[in-house]
Amino acid sequence: MSLCLTLFQATQTTKQRLALSIIDFLNTSLKDGTLAADDAESIEIATNCISESFKVEPTTSSSDSQNLLQIYTVYENLKSKATASSAAAAQKPVPTSSAPTEEQKKEAETLKSRGNSAMAVKDYPTAIDFYTKALALVPGNPIFLSNRAAAYSASKDHESAKADAEAAVAVDPKYTKAWSRLGLARFALGDAKGSMEAYQLGIQHEGNGGSEAMRRGYETAKRRYEELSAVEGQSDDELPSARNVGGAGAGGMPDLGSLAGMFGGGAGGGGGMPDLSSIMSNPMFASMAQNLMSNPDMMNNLMSNPQLRDMASRFGGGGDGGGAGAAGGGMPDLASLMQDPSIAEM
Repeated sequence: MSLCLTLFQATQTTKQRLALSIIDFLNTSLKDGTLAADDAESIEIATNCISESFKVEPTTSSSDSQNLLQIYTVYENLKSKATASSAAAAQKPVPTSSAPTEEQKKEAETLKSRGNSAMAVKDYPTAIDFYTKALALVPGNPIFLSNRAAAYSASKDHESAKADAEAAVAVDPKYTKAWSRLGLARFALGDAKGSMEAYQLGIQHEGNGGSEAMRRGYETAKRRYEELSAVEGQSDDELPSARNVGGAGAGGMPDLGSLAGMFGGGAGGGGGMPDLSSIMSNPMFASMAQNLMSNPDMMNNLMSNPQLRDMASRFGGGGDGGGAGAAGGGMPDLASLMQDPSIAEM
């Protein structure tokens, strides 16, 4: 009998043996009082269904039921331990290799100081290199980014300055120097509105109405934005063109040849006004010309100002090479000319 049972069990599948263990577990639960006697009929129906479905015959041995219970107990214990281990692993901070060490932070500060020294002597490429090396050690540091933005602005690389300043304020919006450098970069790129917004945010983060430098930057950007908005608000007929802005050249730029005619004839060469490159080397005249080019109305006023025309004639107009204070070829003395309040105010 024992041999037949062993052979029978050997021919059973794993699922059939599990079904038998379940049947045995249910029957044993009735006998040991785990289940009430009133449940006997239900258990009998359940065991018959399992027997028919898996094609097995229940045995009288209770060893399978004990084995099934023990196996499931072990399974639950293992499952609870695995869950606890997973939770602990999730709560434990995972060390990252990108986190800078204290030694790297100190080295980055040294590189930043060297960058600041290079900025002090206007060696901007070297400063940029030092700040870049510092950022390689401590990525995303808002001070390093802001300092490099300043170096880029000084090097006229305003796009790079804008990118660094935007990254700096994203990391630390309270680092107000970065807002100032963002405002400067945007203004240099022609984004007066964006510049104004950057300075305004800088003022808000500074508190107490902001610093004088931040307010001055904001006012400058605001004036420029209002000027551009006023021009954009004009109709096409009202817009100054390259043909009708007081002798303007291409693109609305004032025709410096017309201005030259006021002070002694042609735009260059002998008998008239000297070469424009020589004139523009004079810082006073360069500043005046820059203001004229950015303000067409000022150019119109200049060309129609009888006082200036009279002054030009007194400085030897007409290209005759004479006249008090005239330079060679009829050119007035620019130093004397700039002393006149009508010109100096420009």
